Amino acid sequence: MAGSHRSKNAPTRRKRGTDGSAGGRKRGTRVLLWTAGVLAFVILAGAGGVYWIYQKLNGNITSATIDDKLGEDRPEDLSPGAKTILVAGSDTREGMDDYGAVEGMRSDTLMILHIAENREWATVVSIPRDSWVEIPSCDMGDGVMTEPHHAKINESYALGGINGDAGGAAACTIRTLEQNTGLRIENFVSLDFLGFKDMVDALGGVDMCLDEPIDDVKAHVTLEAGCQTLNGEDALGFVRVRYSVGDGSDIGRIERQQDFMNALAEKAQSKLTSPTSLYGFMDAVTKSLTTDPELASLDALYNLATELQGVPADKLTFITVPNYPRELDVPTDKANVVWDYPATEMLFTSLAKDEEITKEQLEQAAESAPSPAEVRVRVLNGTGTPGQAAEVADRLRNLGFQVVSTGNADPAETTTISYPEGLEGHADVLGSRVPGAETRQTTDDLPGVLTLTIGADFDGVRG
Repeated sequence: MAGSHRSKNAPTRRKRGTDGSAGGRKRGTRVLLWTAGVLAFVILAGAGGVYWIYQKLNGNITSATIDDKLGEDRPEDLSPGAKTILVAGSDTREGMDDYGAVEGMRSDTLMILHIAENREWATVVSIPRDSWVEIPSCDMGDGVMTEPHHAKINESYALGGINGDAGGAAACTIRTLEQNTGLRIENFVSLDFLGFKDMVDALGGVDMCLDEPIDDVKAHVTLEAGCQTLNGEDALGFVRVRYSVGDGSDIGRIERQQDFMNALAEKAQSKLTSPTSLYGFMDAVTKSLTTDPELASLDALYNLATELQGVPADKLTFITVPNYPRELDVPTDKANVVWDYPATEMLFTSLAKDEEITKEQLEQAAESAPSPAEVRVRVLNGTGTPGQAAEVADRLRNLGFQVVSTGNADPAETTTISYPEGLEGHADVLGSRVPGAETRQTTDDLPGVLTLTIGADFDGVRG
């Protein structure tokens, strides 16, 4: 079938590495859905009745405020001229009784889109929904604030959107991402479950080639192996399916979702001579969109898509946040993944500074770094606050580090990590979890053991 996309099983997961390879294969002329949407609008404008079309499509877009829910304790914006946007797939299931009712809002798909200030490159970072992170206190929409806790990252979307507020869902997710990445996020775009089906059907389906059959009750999809055209219902099942395909991981699902969105955008571009199909597509797209007020218009989305369209194909990079199974650090947790440091810190620090980074750089960083389970550390309290060392030790143990002892130190203004010769890589891994800590080599430490001394400037343990 001409133009069909082939979806393969997710690659075997290595013990360590970026796992960005799952979404990071070279994709040639890959474009985002917005680009197809821009081209669609241009053709529709030429078809006549443009004012009516504009008003109708512009009115479809839902606006939701987030600024009043983000709080004051946010990362500094190190690159004001760049654009950093949360992109979420919202699983509200409203009007989709066959898929079962769920309370509030859910999100199976989370991405961060960063467009460089010079508009010469862009990076899309996929966030596995099973990422085990710290979720900060969030407003549940009724004045009740949640307690900070650790959970899968997509719980942040559910907590903020428990009352059906898309702005609250996005705000809690942005707060969670900002705290765990140090990257400031100013905008969001959410695409809902039902709108995805309508987009596919408006284009007459999307062609995909499957290496194996799929039969999944949870995803409501049964597909044969081989090349075929997926309608909206089948396409929705295809991007939702997880456990019955490949290795059953969320990483594999991310790869299939990226493959399908690529095919969807190309199909939209192929319909440029059919105003009827394009109007149906744009109507479905705009009806399914919720954004912050800054992006809640066709003009704003047109400008955004135009900027993306101007990025050279080989400068649009798709990366999955470096990660590995949490089971390697916490044997009882077989369901989640943790972000791989210091590769993850390298990724988000580079984006915060508006510096381009490649998958190859991340893979090299991940391969060369020891795992937390290999890092031995003692924790000393130099703050004078009783119990601080024990509290930090517990946090580090939860992250997989070997804490060999705790104790007190002389009063210290600065948090430091000291390490014996040859353990610089171990110190980098620990330092990526303790923002602002100074790292230095010393001959005073125990053989094979790092020393974390908590000072007055201690700003917590990341993750």
